Amino acid sequence: MAKSTRVVLLGPPGSGKGTQGAALAEHLGVPYLSTGELLRGQAGLDTELGQAIAATIDGGDLVPDDLLMSSIHEPLEAAFAAGGYVLDGFPRTVSQAEYAERVGSPDRVVYLAVPDDVARQRMSGRNAGARADDADPAAVERRLRVFHAQTEPLLEFYAERGILATVDAAQPLALVRAAIQQELA
Repeated sequence: MAKSTRVVLLGPPGSGKGTQGAALAEHLGVPYLSTGELLRGQAGLDTELGQAIAATIDGGDLVPDDLLMSSIHEPLEAAFAAGGYVLDGFPRTVSQAEYAERVGSPDRVVYLAVPDDVARQRMSGRNAGARADDADPAAVERRLRVFHAQTEPLLEFYAERGILATVDAAQPLALVRAAIQQELA
């Protein structure tokens, strides 16, 4: 397989998508798009869209497709035009994946597999104040349930397309990074 330049990272909250995504984008020389960062940026704006996104995020739920597409459409098209991307946090549902394919299909999808107990531990250990929903155990549990119900079906979606790779994200950071790079080589 040729070197992948359009990569989607999937994984539950706390799996290391943000940490690995930024490093991977730098390694590949492509833009890094963190849906979470884009949405948190929108949520901080005093707009109708920002307020709707903030209310959803604060509840630990996934942002509805219409709001998400409004936030991700332009950055995704720009990244595709720039020759590639590393997407973190998008798509999260099969309908979002189908939308993303219309813009430009990923070359490879990497699933950062991590048990829920490890994800919980990582979220509780993040920098204080970095994410309000990481400090709320009920929000963490909702985020994990939503991931399992709505995002896990993407694994089959991408496996059927022959572009899914699974990496054990519970191992040390450097080993996860090396495993991702090996899957993309």
